[in-house]
Amino acid sequence: MKSLFLGIDVSTTGSKALLVDESGNVVGAALTEHSISTPKPLWSEQDPQEWWTASANSIRQALSQAGATGNDVKAVGLTGQMHGLVMMDEAGKVLRPAILWNDQRTAEECDDITRIVGFDKLLSICGNKALTGFTAPKILWVRKNEPEVYAKTAHILLPKDYVRYHLTGDYAVDHADGSGMILYDLKKRDWSKELLNALEIPESWLPKTYEGSEVTGVISATAAELTGLKAGTPVVGGGGDQAAQAVGVGAVTPGIVALTLGTSGVVFASTPSPLIEPEGRLHAFCHSVPGTWHFMGVMLSAAGSLRWYRDTLAPGLGYDELLAPAADVPAGSEGLLFLPYLTGERTPHPDPLARGAFVGLTVRHTKAHMTRSVIEGVSFGLRDSMELLKNAGLGEIKQVRVSGGGARSALWRQMLSDVMNTELVTVNTTEGAAFGAALLAGVGIGTWKTVQDACNATIKTLDKTSANPSTVNTYEQYYRQYTALYPALKPTFTGIAAI
Repeated sequence: MKSLFLGIDVSTTGSKALLVDESGNVVGAALTEHSISTPKPLWSEQDPQEWWTASANSIRQALSQAGATGNDVKAVGLTGQMHGLVMMDEAGKVLRPAILWNDQRTAEECDDITRIVGFDKLLSICGNKALTGFTAPKILWVRKNEPEVYAKTAHILLPKDYVRYHLTGDYAVDHADGSGMILYDLKKRDWSKELLNALEIPESWLPKTYEGSEVTGVISATAAELTGLKAGTPVVGGGGDQAAQAVGVGAVTPGIVALTLGTSGVVFASTPSPLIEPEGRLHAFCHSVPGTWHFMGVMLSAAGSLRWYRDTLAPGLGYDELLAPAADVPAGSEGLLFLPYLTGERTPHPDPLARGAFVGLTVRHTKAHMTRSVIEGVSFGLRDSMELLKNAGLGEIKQVRVSGGGARSALWRQMLSDVMNTELVTVNTTEGAAFGAALLAGVGIGTWKTVQDACNATIKTLDKTSANPSTVNTYEQYYRQYTALYPALKPTFTGIAAI
C-alpha cells in the first residue's frame, strides 16, 4: 500500500487537490475552478457550496490520476484563501454568500473597530491594523447591514474550514488562518476575549483552534463516499495560503524569507516570538509551524501588474517575448518609474485609493522601457516590505527563496536580487500552498517528527541569483526616487476618488 498525503488548496480561483508521497514527489494533482460574484462595486463574493463541490471533484480526479485509492491517503491537510467570512446557522446551513479577502466594502467598520478598541490596543493584541481585507470588519458589516442574517448566525468559518466541515463535520481552524481574522490574541495563539467582548461578537460562534500539524478530525462516511477518501482518515489544521506556501518552500525557520511573485506579491518571514511592527505596516500572524509566528508584507498587484500591462498594451504577446527586449534596457529604464498600485495597496501603504502611475515618460522611451519599468516598480514595491522586515527586529536574513509565476523569469530574478542586494534561490517544489498542506498532514500523523524535518526531507534549493554590485548602486538611487512617489501622489489619488 502506498503512503500518500493529500493537500487541498481552496483558493479564490479554484480548489486544488495534490497528492504527495513520502519523498515529496507529486503523484496526482487536479484543479476545479470557482466562479466569483461582484454584485456591487467593491464587493467580492463566492458560494461556499461551490468550494466543497470543486474540492470533492478535484480529490476524485487526483486519486484517479495517481492510480491511487482512499486507502493510500494517510492524512489530509487544508489551505486556502484567507480572511473570507462564511456565516452559518445552528444546523450548518450557509446564510449568505461568503465575503472574500479582496472585498472592499468595510472601510467604515474598520474605522469603528479602531475607535472602539483603540489603535495601540488593537495592535498590541492581534498584531495588525483593522483593514478591509480582514474578517472582523466583515462580521460588523453584516450586523449593521443584514441584521436578519446576523440574528440567525451560530457559526463562523473561513473558506478552507468550510471544506473541512464537509470533510469531517467539525468546526475547526488552525492558528495561522485564525489569526488573520484579527480576533486573535497573537501571543496566546487563541481567540481574544478582550476583542470579542469589545466588538460584541459571541465566542461561541468561532471554531476550536489547532496548530497547523494537529489533527482536527477524521473523514466522515458521507465525505468518503463523495470524494473517494477512506472514512477515518485524519485531517490536520493546515494553514492560510501564505503560511502553507511558506511551508511548501521551506521558509519555516528564522532567517529564511519566502518571496512569492504571483498575481499579488508576498514577503514572508518566520519569527520565533510574536513580533509586531510598531506602526502595523507588516501583518503579524501565527505560522502553521507549531509555536512559531511570522511577519508578512503584501503587494496587491505584483505579477498582476505585468499581466495588466501585457493584456492592455501588448495583447497576444507571450511573457518571454514581452520581456526579452527589456533585458537590453539599462537598469532604471532611463529615468522611467512605475508605481504598481493598480488595485490599491496593502504594504507599506494600506490605501485602497492608491493608484498606478508611470512617472518620467519622454519621447525616448519605448515599449521595452515601459516593460522593464513595470517589473522594476514591482521589485521596488517588494523591497518596501523587505526594508520593514529588517527594521522590525527580525534579525539576519540568511536566504530569500523566490517562487510564483514571475520567478520563472531570469531577468526578474536578477532584478529582484539587485534591487534588494541579496542572494535569491529557487527550490524544487512548485506547488506552493497545497504542497505545504500535504507536508503538514504528514507531520500530523508522525511520518516526519517536525515541520522542519518534513521540509528538509522534501525541499531542495536549485538556482542561485547573486546581486551585481554596479547595478545595486544604480537601483539604490532609483529606489529613493520611487519611495517619494506615493507621498507626493496621495493627495491626487484622494482627489480623483472624490470626483
